Amino acid sequence: MADLLERISAFADRAQQLEEQLARPEVASNPAESRRLARELAGLRPAAAAAREYRKLLADLEGARALLDEGDAEMRELATSELSGLEERRGALEKEIRVLLLPRDPDDEKDAILEIRAGAGGEEAALFAQELFRMYLRYAERRGWKVEPLSLSQASAGGVKEVIASVSGERVFGRMKLERGVHRVQRVPQTEAQGRIHTSTVTVAVLPEAEEVDVQIDPSDLRIDVFRSSGPGGQSVNTTDSAVRVTHIPTNTVVTCQDEKSQHKNKAKALKVLRARLLEVERERAAASRASARRAQVGTGDRSEKIRTYNFPQSRVTDHRAGVTIHQLDALLAGEMDPLLDAVQGSLDEQELQ
Repeated sequence: MADLLERISAFADRAQQLEEQLARPEVASNPAESRRLARELAGLRPAAAAAREYRKLLADLEGARALLDEGDAEMRELATSELSGLEERRGALEKEIRVLLLPRDPDDEKDAILEIRAGAGGEEAALFAQELFRMYLRYAERRGWKVEPLSLSQASAGGVKEVIASVSGERVFGRMKLERGVHRVQRVPQTEAQGRIHTSTVTVAVLPEAEEVDVQIDPSDLRIDVFRSSGPGGQSVNTTDSAVRVTHIPTNTVVTCQDEKSQHKNKAKALKVLRARLLEVERERAAASRASARRAQVGTGDRSEKIRTYNFPQSRVTDHRAGVTIHQLDALLAGEMDPLLDAVQGSLDEQELQ
């Protein structure tokens, strides 16, 4: 108990230090440093709150035990009843604290790059990719996040072949990284005359958005090509060389952006995606070096892993990592994702505690 209190108190002390640092004029005048410290503080606040509650709970337990020794019969009966509730709460709180003390991804507080691509299933996959993107837009709206589309490739018969977007807000990557993997949909396509269920897939990648300080890119390692945008016509579209293709030569990573009319804006968006992808390469390299036991518990992060199935005929959604099934498909697609994501995160935390 003393060790647990000492460890959780360290988080509370660090949170207080960050609050003091953020109040300093030299930090307030440095947007990048202020943003970095604010993100770290946001990640520590749950642990700091738990530390305060745990200290108060221990004090209440000590007071109730004192009444058992010194109080009259009526007070002892009251203390006994209070002790029972306090001990029950202590057990639950200590479990919460152990979860909070688990090693956390340092990128959890970062913004994210969201990439959705139609997989197997042709037109149905493209249509479902579009529906998933709408689901994430609605979820972001509920959480007060901002979504900025960076690249969109539409399918000829409707839906999208690929969409890339920047998502910014509080603890975006920590939440959205639970969506990485293959999403499988089972439903009857509108074009299916005999009512047969069709299965298709969509891949979702979520990358922590990298700032320039996170990933240093040597300009000499880049090849930048400009070309005429393709797609729907309009002013400055299909008439000027505004589209940009950026190739990172050492890794052969290629990013193309053509949504903006400005070549400069397209280049800036392409570099944002490139930095995120290069940071993800480093993250995956670090993950590969971890113990095999940990990889078995939380997965490798490989985007080929099937994480979820959406069954439309039965309005059923099953998350295969948590073993959780809900029958509220419409609500999920409307952006009510927190109940499912809470279950997934809880399952992963339980695996780490074992």
